[in-house]
Amino acid sequence: MNNTKIALVTGASGGIGYACALRLAADGYDIAAHYNSSSDRAKQLCKEITSMGRKCLLFCADLTDSKKTDEMFEDIQICLGAPDVLCLCSGISQFALLTDITDSEWDKMIDVNLSSAFYCCRAAAKLMLSKKSGSIINISSVWGVHGAAMESHYSASKAALIGFTQSLAKELGPSGIRVNCIAPGAIDTAMNAHLDENAIDDIISRTPLCRMGTPDDVAGAVSFLASPDSSFITGCTLPVTGGFY
Repeated sequence: MNNTKIALVTGASGGIGYACALRLAADGYDIAAHYNSSSDRAKQLCKEITSMGRKCLLFCADLTDSKKTDEMFEDIQICLGAPDVLCLCSGISQFALLTDITDSEWDKMIDVNLSSAFYCCRAAAKLMLSKKSGSIINISSVWGVHGAAMESHYSASKAALIGFTQSLAKELGPSGIRVNCIAPGAIDTAMNAHLDENAIDDIISRTPLCRMGTPDDVAGAVSFLASPDSSFITGCTLPVTGGFY
């Protein structure tokens, strides 16, 4: 009997997703690594994971398309099996005044950061319900908790993701499926590459641990929420912020 655990990480070619995939592989999971456009980085991730002695298969899909998302889950189930862990790291951000945000920019933010999570959780839940177990981990943001000036659409999408997480935790809990959320603070990834030195210094000065976070900091929290050590934790939003706010 194959007792191998399967973890699906979306946005695995991004900074946080890459680190989460590596950490879950180190924890003993075979990895279904989703990406949308960064194929070279996804291939490098797969190479690193296989060198660790774990399976890693790549799945390319536009998760804002519900049909393509469902097809991806079908392919994962055929190739690896039903995922035990779903870690949703896909996301985008944009720095813009409310009055400058266009309808299409608003729609894209909601589609990528929220609708894709809905499509993935819906597909994953159907597989996890049959097993009466599973862990879903959504990646929100500190700005989903507190809101950020000039990021109203981003903050709204991440706040909605927290509410979505809390609702699913109540709905799926009786079936043994845990649903939690991580709210990272300022993490040193490409998403924050627009910050200049003064902005970074300001963030660090308001962070009690006096540094920017790293993707590995988030991956450690994901590892915990995926593990039996968090077996009585669901519906929570875990801040990985260094004390920011």
